[in-house]
Amino acid sequence: MKILKKIGIWSLAIITVLVITIGSFIYSLRPEYNGEKELLYLNAQVKVYYDDYGVPHIYGDNERDAFRALGYVHAQDRLWQMELLRRIAAGELSEVFGKDLIGTDKFFLSIGIDDASAQTVAQIDQNSEAVQLAGAYLDGINQFIAEGPTPIEFYLTGIEKKDFTLKDIYNTMGYMAFSFAMAHKTDPLLTNIKDKLGPEYLKDLAVFSDAETEKIKNYTPIPTDTLGNSIPTDTLGNSIPTDTLGNSITAVVADALRKLDLPLFQGSNSWVLAPEKTKNGKVIFANDPHIGFSQPSVWYEAHLETPAYSKYGYHIAGIPFPILGHNRKLAYGMTMFENDDVDFYYEETNPKNENQYKTDQGWKSYETVTKKIKVKDSDTVSFSFKKTLRGPVLNGIANQITGERPVAMTWVYTQMENKVIDALFEMAHAENLTEFKMALPKVHAPGLNIMYGDARGNIAWFATAQLYEIPDSVSTKLIFDRGEDFPIARKLLDFSENPQAINPPWRYVYSANNQPDSIAGMLYPGYYLPENRAKRIVALLEPKDDWGILDVQEMMTDVTSTVNRDVVADLSKLLEVSKLNDKELKTLDALASWKGDYPLDSCEAVIFSRWMYYFLEHTFKDELGGEQFEQFLETHFHKRLIAPLVQRPNSVWWDNVTTPGTVETRTQIVSEAFSRTMKSLEEDFGADTDQWTWDKVHTLEHPHPIGQVATLRSFFNVGPFPVHGTREVINNMYFDYNAKGFYETVTGPSTRRVVDFSDVENSMSILPTGQSGNPLSKYYKDQAELYVQGKFRKMMMNREEIQKSKEILIFSPKSK
Repeated sequence: MKILKKIGIWSLAIITVLVITIGSFIYSLRPEYNGEKELLYLNAQVKVYYDDYGVPHIYGDNERDAFRALGYVHAQDRLWQMELLRRIAAGELSEVFGKDLIGTDKFFLSIGIDDASAQTVAQIDQNSEAVQLAGAYLDGINQFIAEGPTPIEFYLTGIEKKDFTLKDIYNTMGYMAFSFAMAHKTDPLLTNIKDKLGPEYLKDLAVFSDAETEKIKNYTPIPTDTLGNSIPTDTLGNSIPTDTLGNSITAVVADALRKLDLPLFQGSNSWVLAPEKTKNGKVIFANDPHIGFSQPSVWYEAHLETPAYSKYGYHIAGIPFPILGHNRKLAYGMTMFENDDVDFYYEETNPKNENQYKTDQGWKSYETVTKKIKVKDSDTVSFSFKKTLRGPVLNGIANQITGERPVAMTWVYTQMENKVIDALFEMAHAENLTEFKMALPKVHAPGLNIMYGDARGNIAWFATAQLYEIPDSVSTKLIFDRGEDFPIARKLLDFSENPQAINPPWRYVYSANNQPDSIAGMLYPGYYLPENRAKRIVALLEPKDDWGILDVQEMMTDVTSTVNRDVVADLSKLLEVSKLNDKELKTLDALASWKGDYPLDSCEAVIFSRWMYYFLEHTFKDELGGEQFEQFLETHFHKRLIAPLVQRPNSVWWDNVTTPGTVETRTQIVSEAFSRTMKSLEEDFGADTDQWTWDKVHTLEHPHPIGQVATLRSFFNVGPFPVHGTREVINNMYFDYNAKGFYETVTGPSTRRVVDFSDVENSMSILPTGQSGNPLSKYYKDQAELYVQGKFRKMMMNREEIQKSKEILIFSPKSK
């Protein structure tokens, strides 16, 4: 008995030691927000004060020292996020996550971001102030890598830390630029619809101008195989291989992005009110960029103060200069322009030599590019792809794209000189509107709506992108066929011809990714979002001239869609009322009085959302098939077409092609969708319609890449939370419509930010989860519940208030 007792005591002692050891190890991985450290290359002491939400307020004697400190503190909270973002464009995700990401790595390597970054760095002026500050920022990151605790994700994945370089900055910016581009999801799908179903099926998709539609209607491509030979068609004359290729391109892009659980830029709101529109007679600036939810969230807030520089900024992991920012003089932010800067081309292969393709100057040899991909727990993978003068040929990049007509891709971002880092530097250092505007032409891609307001009373909106002339008859949303080429050499437009407004007479500017006003006598083609948010913003701003910061905060969390309310009214008129039962009639009465809002207790929101899915499914799935229908739901244009399509009784889409001999009508489609909606909701929630509430179906969870492992989900992911809002309202909590009728929010406001120049030091903001990407930090998710409740917290700028902080990290010069 005594022996067993001794064994028990020793076992308990060993377990206790193990628990203490493991606990001490885990504790050592936390970020340090207090104490003193030495930094290499530092010229003078830098003090970092952390506020109650973990935002660093960095005070230095000069900018380079301040940016070195920024690099260090940014890395200690977001090194894992930095690591993943720099790996995407470089094709290095498989090294972390294994063979499942090989397809994603192939795709990103082939589109050329990494090569373009290398070329930019090789040609850059190393002595420019922007590059010098970027270098100081990198110094701080790399010192943390060398001396700081290793984030837990590195242990779990088994990868080693390595220094960051200037090329990594450009690769991260390139990935962000790519995430804007909707053409990858849209153009191949639209081409496929045209070739499979006919050009008449494009007319009601709300993506083409009248001139484009007329051209498409009269155009019939001659399908050929890789060697230029004609290929078989089905009984309707449709090109079978073209269908396969179109599906594959769209599927590859969607699959590559879906696997990442990393932020994708999707939409955004912003408005800026002139002094005449505010109660205090000063500009109020509002911005909430809509980005894919992830953990950590995309933005890292940091406030830098030196004798020559002052900025409260929002930073992307691994990029030194803020994308959003303000100080006491001015504020700026952004939304996505959504212009079309990607084009696809069918190439013609020489029937006598499969290594050549046709150009205006005759046959030219394909360039063959070979890349290698390191794969975790497996051998290195080598793959090759072809390039033409236009860009990479997508065939062969992914396994499912083989044997059909070669499709090359041209992307403005990789085709032109990259000065984006110079633009960000100059925007961050601008002292006034004139200096700020001078930086904007350097943003060639991605297209951004840059919003501006200042303490002098100026407001402005600029669409930034390198735009070029596009004839009305040219459709940029289809794969260009032989003889229909849109030349790569194009007439570039001067920045003065970009859409913009400076101090307009209506006393406000706004952007909600809507189609901008005409330029050079034309509407610039793009992948613009529906007018829902834009209409609501204007409707709220126009009648009121006494806006205050609390009013703007309330507007930022608005969840009403008058467009959806009107769609319900239009659909309800089409129902065959005589065939409805009592419950359906009662539900219809409730929908008739619905305001189009989405609070958590709304039943109408649930009914409308499920009705919309079945409406789309009954209308489009029979023609598109299951795979293409899912791709269709991931485009912007499906959001734009719902309201106008309801108004078109003779659309070719109403007929169900799976019922030969019968031609369905709009009324039948709408009624069948409503009936199915009611039956499915009763199956899910019971007969009591009062129980069909929005909080039961609409949730928000912030996913961490390692949170995909079920046992680690609760540790790394944040949420889920029931959340108010919906697609295309100001509080744009976007989700994909689906057959299940339960909606996991995937995109939404990545911050809600209001700067009031009548009281800059009390401007307000919120992040979706928290400042830190380290799950062991107390700032990992401390803002998550405030965010879903629509609350805000202060962006501190008052030095006396900041210096009362309980957490201070002091950096001193370190001898080499």
